[in-house]
Amino acid sequence: MSDEKAPKTSQSIELAPTATFSKPPSVNSSTTHVYPNSDDLKTEKPQHNAPGHGESALPDDKEGEAVENIEDDWECDPENARNWPAAKKWRTVAIVSAYTFVSPLASSMMAPGIPEIAIRYGITNSTIIALTLCIFLLSFAIAPLLLAPLSEMYGRTWVLHIGNLFTVGFSLGCAFAPNTGALIAFRFLSGFSGSAPIACGGGSVGDLFAAKDRASAMALYSLGPLIGPIVGPVAGGFIAQSLGMKWVFIVIAIACGFVSLVGIPLLTETYGPVIRLRRAKKQGLLEEGVKTHPHLEVSHGDKMKILWDNLARPVTMLSKSLICFMLSLYMAVMYGIFYLMFATFAQFFASTYGFKAGVGGLAYLGLGVGFLIATITGAKLGDAIYQNLTAKNGGVGTPEMRIPGLFFGSFFVPIGLFWYGWSADKALHWIMPIIGSGIFGFGMMTTFLPIQLYLVDSFEFAASAVAASALFRSLLGFAFPLFGKQMFDALGLGPGNSLLGGIAIVLGIPFPVLLWYKGAALRARNPLTANRAS
Repeated sequence: MSDEKAPKTSQSIELAPTATFSKPPSVNSSTTHVYPNSDDLKTEKPQHNAPGHGESALPDDKEGEAVENIEDDWECDPENARNWPAAKKWRTVAIVSAYTFVSPLASSMMAPGIPEIAIRYGITNSTIIALTLCIFLLSFAIAPLLLAPLSEMYGRTWVLHIGNLFTVGFSLGCAFAPNTGALIAFRFLSGFSGSAPIACGGGSVGDLFAAKDRASAMALYSLGPLIGPIVGPVAGGFIAQSLGMKWVFIVIAIACGFVSLVGIPLLTETYGPVIRLRRAKKQGLLEEGVKTHPHLEVSHGDKMKILWDNLARPVTMLSKSLICFMLSLYMAVMYGIFYLMFATFAQFFASTYGFKAGVGGLAYLGLGVGFLIATITGAKLGDAIYQNLTAKNGGVGTPEMRIPGLFFGSFFVPIGLFWYGWSADKALHWIMPIIGSGIFGFGMMTTFLPIQLYLVDSFEFAASAVAASALFRSLLGFAFPLFGKQMFDALGLGPGNSLLGGIAIVLGIPFPVLLWYKGAALRARNPLTANRAS
């Protein structure tokens, strides 16, 4: 960590195009504020806020954030999450990733047992059958828009803990649901509470690591939402076959409970403003702490306004930023195809290859292996490319330096879909469609990480940009399985997946090329990204 200090002067201090002070605010050792880490300044253009570190998804804290950016003692404070020992940082990432793993586990663990659920509850409509699986994703999409600002008012850690404990209860509700309506309701509630790690986890990673060091930690964190839905069906298939579907939900509750048992005593708050306000309360300096971060101690009415603004901002970003819309659309289509595979794998492998529920769960391993390989290689490749391009650019990093990884991964998505679709259509050996799904999984994960990092690097309200992407992604993940069976019945697996592969080519190849050459200009013209334009 550099020893350079923030300038202290009685003259006007310009912090950003929209934030100046005629005199320096008072500094107290117990209520100190964020100054951008010096290692960020060496490698990237100075930004109004470092993502996840003093940056807030809350709209009314810009003055407080400006104060943070001129005081330097928080940079050296041992309670600052970026100054924690490496072991503590990675322990925190591991626990947050575990939370992020077990909640999506609930989204798909029931997939191999869908035929049993249809029999148990007497469901004959294919759309209702798919709804029992994908309703989880509808609330999973909406809830982060509420939980993200709550995490910045009360701290990320307890939002994680409370959400996970509610998931335990709602999973038990699914296990003992007396009818279809109750099952769908508890699945919806499980998705709502289970989205807490999605709402808070990315912010926790940003609290812990500077932008140039963030890719590996973000890859581990991002692996949970993708690998969880793969491990789920493998385990769920054997549990459903040997013990019945009720025990699938009971095992989900046990897994979530175990992570809470580990996480509650070991996970420490990472969000700087909350840490400092709590410290100010202990030292009797609450009033001064509130002046710095007013959103942490606002009235009920103001909190409702903040929540409403946070709900509206992702929609605004999707409608007013071409970059946010196109990247989110591409990722959403990939996620929709991903869950479409989930909804159709069980029936396809049972009818074509005679797989029972237990063995049928193994069919999902192709996707999981693809995700795992992409996580190991993609993060290292992305870091290497970014650091190499930064060095060539005089030590200044730009969001466009994330694009080569996106461009690389986008080629594998249609290849995997063509491979899976036509090998399944022609009923080739069962390993062939599994290999195809693995190629698709590799491409999907390889594109997922650079998209996340590009959004974080580009937008002033990085948390809202990621939330917008997650909202769009989960909505299509909810919608695609509802029409998937009808599409494949009408077109067949080969032509149907070729159609999806064609969409992936149209969305996934031209736009990254446009961003590589014109991304900086597009960002400079948009007020949502202008403050971070190169």
